[in-house]
Amino acid sequence: MKGQKILSRRERQIMDIIYELNEATVSQVLDQIPNPPSYSTVRALLRVLEDKGHLIHKHEWPRYIYRPTVPREKASKNALKQLKKTFFNNSTEEVFAALLDLSEKDMSEKDYRRLTELIKKARKEGR
Repeated sequence: MKGQKILSRRERQIMDIIYELNEATVSQVLDQIPNPPSYSTVRALLRVLEDKGHLIHKHEWPRYIYRPTVPREKASKNALKQLKKTFFNNSTEEVFAALLDLSEKDMSEKDYRRLTELIKKARKEGR
């Protein structure tokens, strides 16, 4: 993505809405966003997201319809890579340790087994 930068809270909220709807107008975003700002603020944020390379739009008079430039899964992976690099010294181990520490009380035995299986699978595939 061109000029990809970390998203603000509002930008993330807007992207979540657009991913959920697949595409959206300013009015649709306003209907979905918690504690909505003004119409012109949402328009400006959509323009910023487009400038950052996260969105594109098509013009269906009299409105613009925005949609993501990449699928949510790919965007999630890109965001995780950036998070890993920025906050965890590019260490997968540190990311896992932080996640396990945060979710220690919430994880069931089933969750632990699933993580163990994913790790085994990644090892077999040489990742």
